Formats: sequence, C-alpha cells, structure tokens
Amino acid sequence: MAYVVTENCIRCKYTDCVEVCPVDCFYAGENFLVINPDECIDCGVCEPECPAEAIFPDSDDRATPWLEVNSKYAAVWPNITRKIDSMPDADDWKDKPGKEAMLSPEPHKD
Repeated sequence: MAYVVTENCIRCKYTDCVEVCPVDCFYAGENFLVINPDECIDCGVCEPECPAEAIFPDSDDRATPWLEVNSKYAAVWPNITRKIDSMPDADDWKDKPGKEAMLSPEPHKD
C-alpha cells in the first residue's frame, strides 16, 4: 500500500505533506508533487497535512488513475525533503476540477 497525490495538487503544490514524511518519498515537479509508491511506508501522516486534500491511499478509487502518474514522475523528478513555497496562485486553484491537462512534466527548479 501507498499514498498517492491526485489532481487537486496541480497548480497548488503545497508542501506541508513533505515536511511530515518520515521516509522522504515526495518528488517535485514544476506544478505538482508525487509520492514514490515504492518508498511510501503507508503511514498516512501526509494525508491530513495536505491543504488541498489531494492525497489518498492507493486503495481509494480517487487514487487509482493517479498511481501511474506518481510512479512515472517519482522516477524522474527531484526528491523534495523540506517545505517550500506553494505556487503563487495556489489558493486560487485549490479545489478547482479539470486541472489534469495543466500537469507539467517539467521537474521542480530551485
């Protein structure tokens, strides 16, 4: 089992979840975070920390279409282990549906 970051993180990229992860299994893209399912220990501490409520256990149907996305990008994006600023307009995008097409494949840049 693992936790999965889903669509609601796109264009928000809050990193409160990253700060509490005991195994540092988050990876950062330009406008999205993912969890490496092979590294996640299923502890669940990240889920309640996400202001966008974008993290679900892989057993939840809302996570199913995002499991492959998390696996794919965790293999190529840089690992993130500390909280950083969210997207500048994150609060405007939080809870907006239909953001999947906005997911950037580009990695996070400092």
